[in-house]
Amino acid sequence: MKSQLTAFFIVVCALLQAQVKIQGKVIDSETLKPIPYADIRLPELKISATSNSDGTFYIESTGNTNQLSISKTGFETANYILENKIDYNYVAQLFVAEEETEEDNGTVDLQTAVVSAKKKRLKKKENPAYAILREVWKRKKKNGLKSIPHYQYDEYEKLEFDISNVDSTFMKRKIFKGMEFIFEKVDTSSINGKTYLPAFLNESIYKVAGINKPSTKERRELVANKTSGFEKNEVVASTVKNLFRDIDVYDNRVNILDIKFVSPIATDGFAVYDYELKDTIDVDGVESYRIKYYPRREGELTFKGELYISKDSYAVKEVVMETTKEINVNFVRNIFMNLQYDIPNDSVFYPKKEYAMLDMSILSKKEDSKGIFAHKTVNYYNYDFEKSNPESYYYERLDPAKSALNEKSDEFWAESRPEALTKDQEGIYETLEQLNKVPKFNNIVKGIEVFGSGYYNVANAIDIGNLYSSFGYNQIEGVRLRAGARTYFSQNDMWRAQGFLAYGFRDNKFKYGADFRAMFNKFNRFQIGVGTKRDVEQLAATLTSSDGIMTRSFASSSIISQGNNAYLSSNNLTNVYTSIEPWKNVTFRVDGNYQLIKPADSSLFSVAYEKDGKIKETVTNSSVSVSVIARPGAKYSQYGIDRYEMNTLAPTLMLRYTKGLKGVINSDFEYDKLQFLYSQPILIGSFGKSLVTVEAGKTFQGVPLSLMSAIPGNESYGQVYGTFSQLDYYEFVTDEYVTMNYEHHFNGWILNKIPLIKKLKLREVGFLRAAYGDISDKSNAINRSTIKYFAPNQQIYYEYGFGIENIGFGNIRPLRVDFNWRGNYNNLPDVRKFGVTVGMDWNF
Repeated sequence: MKSQLTAFFIVVCALLQAQVKIQGKVIDSETLKPIPYADIRLPELKISATSNSDGTFYIESTGNTNQLSISKTGFETANYILENKIDYNYVAQLFVAEEETEEDNGTVDLQTAVVSAKKKRLKKKENPAYAILREVWKRKKKNGLKSIPHYQYDEYEKLEFDISNVDSTFMKRKIFKGMEFIFEKVDTSSINGKTYLPAFLNESIYKVAGINKPSTKERRELVANKTSGFEKNEVVASTVKNLFRDIDVYDNRVNILDIKFVSPIATDGFAVYDYELKDTIDVDGVESYRIKYYPRREGELTFKGELYISKDSYAVKEVVMETTKEINVNFVRNIFMNLQYDIPNDSVFYPKKEYAMLDMSILSKKEDSKGIFAHKTVNYYNYDFEKSNPESYYYERLDPAKSALNEKSDEFWAESRPEALTKDQEGIYETLEQLNKVPKFNNIVKGIEVFGSGYYNVANAIDIGNLYSSFGYNQIEGVRLRAGARTYFSQNDMWRAQGFLAYGFRDNKFKYGADFRAMFNKFNRFQIGVGTKRDVEQLAATLTSSDGIMTRSFASSSIISQGNNAYLSSNNLTNVYTSIEPWKNVTFRVDGNYQLIKPADSSLFSVAYEKDGKIKETVTNSSVSVSVIARPGAKYSQYGIDRYEMNTLAPTLMLRYTKGLKGVINSDFEYDKLQFLYSQPILIGSFGKSLVTVEAGKTFQGVPLSLMSAIPGNESYGQVYGTFSQLDYYEFVTDEYVTMNYEHHFNGWILNKIPLIKKLKLREVGFLRAAYGDISDKSNAINRSTIKYFAPNQQIYYEYGFGIENIGFGNIRPLRVDFNWRGNYNNLPDVRKFGVTVGMDWNF
């Protein structure tokens, strides 16, 4: 009875909130085959949609009409009178047109715009849409905000999460016992007709100001923020926001989820899209051409939708973009965007409103499987091009606490929103407040947090973990168990203490580490820290050592390896540091280190060296390092000592100088070491994404093995970016080096074009790794270790190969398999010329 009442409630809500909801299929009347990309219209209301590749469609309106029009090139236009204005099983049949209409080449004539040849595709220059788009390309507009001296505007951003495909079976699950009240908010999507349950809402209002002369600066200040009741709502909101990118439809390629899609107005758009000029329509008082477009081939990174082009200025007034069902993007069934612009004159445009929705699913892309809707709505309003601010205004550091959360009253929101919330959205705040009082709901949220972070929080004070680091194995320690904990009162803690204790069952020894860090200024992030550890580690696994006592390299605990690794060291490290960020995303850091290094098992490995005529088995090193780290464009959602970084294409640049301090705490060596690192992901049009890393360094005096720079090998079967899979640890040892790691992810650009193979949704990867280095006579002369030094100074050492990624089932496709070849230095003993490595990577 309860489920029947719920279903009745949903239908009643649908009748009250929308006058027209039609879901169905367009088919050929002769063959009964589906007709893809047909034009679906409610002509009286000027609302339109496009059928999918399988002919299915959904169209909805809150207005009242009984007229439905469906058309497609090569078929007669069908006009229907709707007997039932809410119909989820509508079938529309189109009849093949009998005559073919000719059109005037090179002119825009709406009377001759419809072509009736069922199978014929117009040549580009014969298509009236081409003449219009050619004018758009000629007058390629620019965002006017980049061309004027100064500007100000208000920005309203609304982020929303919904649970999709909510049905009576889902509602009756035991997990929701005691939480049935949430289903009162179930509604249907105006985009695809699926039922959904609103689960999260975040609203923000920003004051944005910028200048373009004498230099380009912009300031984006949070005026108000309102969010539903998750304790860690800031991370949730940032996660939703990070799913979307700022796009310019005038670019040939637009970035969505760090994947480049072909823009519908790309200059090469006719190579991947079919265009149909349908009619003219008034859009906010601007007479505009309406052009329907859809992909020529399935499976490519393209859209279907409509373009509205101003007849006077040939500017994009509005664009609707929706992906097809065949897109090879994990976890995403559909991407929908509606972008609207103001056109003040012939040369510029201003963004007016943006709406984007991701229809995401966890396990399967089947249309009826449960999933998530992620929405982002942005309104741009109150433009002001007269008021200016001094240049110093743009250099002020905003309070990061207020940049994360700035709560205002309900009265403020009622007056300040540029558009009212729907009834469902208004109810999200109340529903989440109620849910937070339900113990079962809080347990579910906590379980998700543990799975995502690897930490279990106790009493909002202590995190136990990282649980994913609890187990390890290596030749020296055997099976290794590790327990750790850290303070965690909130996501924006200004200080943090943490530690770990580990035990190896083969060497029967305890290892431990602890550190304390505190930040004193939220604006420039001035902080200090101190820590110490005693642990067994592989020191030849990285060139640029990480900052942090708690870090541990993959090579120290590889469960399955290609060889027996006896080259582990016992590392006694104490670190004191201070850092400051005087400019946004530019950090200056000073580290003081004391190290006592000896082999983890002296019967298998030695780090010995000769000093003043004596051979020493232990390296004592005191040093100070000065580092400059720049992350231009990086974005963070938190302001505490540990920040959550949102995924961006920001590069990392680091320059570090290290000074060895002879005689300080019995340190044996005085040396100078200079290191550089550059790393960046780069999107390359429709061809995918590259990741490039370059490292270089030089030590100017002779030092022993433990202080030198070994080209990082990888003796595990796992994939570790930045290492050389066909090198053993300490195979190449240098005190000056340059390395390059380059890999390119084609995102199926090749495999998606191969019949049958493309159904597997596999993706290809290519990579190249190279290293060059040398070793000084001074370093060679003092070596008494069990490692015979050899540097890649005769020629550049290189590895190459390819991989297949996106291996799995449904949406669960985390596996990647690489095939690695060693390019040279194959005459050395016991080299691995070929190897297979396996990795896991969760990507869209």
